[in-house]
Amino acid sequence: MNLISQVKYLLKKEILLEWRSKYALNGILLYVVSTVFVCYLSFRVVPPLVWNALFWIILLFAAINAIAKSFMQESKGRLLYYYQIASPQAIIIAKIIYNILLMILMATIALIFYSVVFKNDIGDVWLYYLAVLIGAISFSTVFTMISAIASKANNNGTLMAILSFPVIIPLLMLIIKLSKNAMDGLDRSVSLNEIGVLCAINAIVIVISLLLFPYLWRD
Repeated sequence: MNLISQVKYLLKKEILLEWRSKYALNGILLYVVSTVFVCYLSFRVVPPLVWNALFWIILLFAAINAIAKSFMQESKGRLLYYYQIASPQAIIIAKIIYNILLMILMATIALIFYSVVFKNDIGDVWLYYLAVLIGAISFSTVFTMISAIASKANNNGTLMAILSFPVIIPLLMLIIKLSKNAMDGLDRSVSLNEIGVLCAINAIVIVISLLLFPYLWRD
């Protein structure tokens, strides 16, 4: 099979496994709903700045729970099966695409539920949703790559935290700034710089994943 066929096959397999078990989907939905509800019971009403920061904190930890175990939960037998049927590039691309789809779904549900529970006026709703989509994609690409690296270490939980911190903090700062511009209703041209930088970072992370994963895969 060529690369595209391998990616399609692996992506279909990931979706079917998730549909059968619904482990990640149900777990993250429970996490998001319970966290938002607890925050509502604690704060009731929050100012816009806190509203925005609290949403991204919830989404960040949802992404960690959903994506961080992309490779860590794979058994050795399944990894050996992947090794026989697909190239390492197809495996990492399929994982990234699946995690992006899962994270976009989770982020959309989280934003809707969060907005219903914590009512707040957003100046530019569509720009804010664009920030949510870019944030979901950014979390997916970064945590998928780091999960692949950390899965090769014995103490992978600690390594995951060490590797993700310097990468995710600059991303989070840019995403929060972009979403704040949307909440304030600023002209969209003001946010073009943040959007461009975030897209560039995502492209770099994907390219690095494609270059680095084959070497990890050989081990």
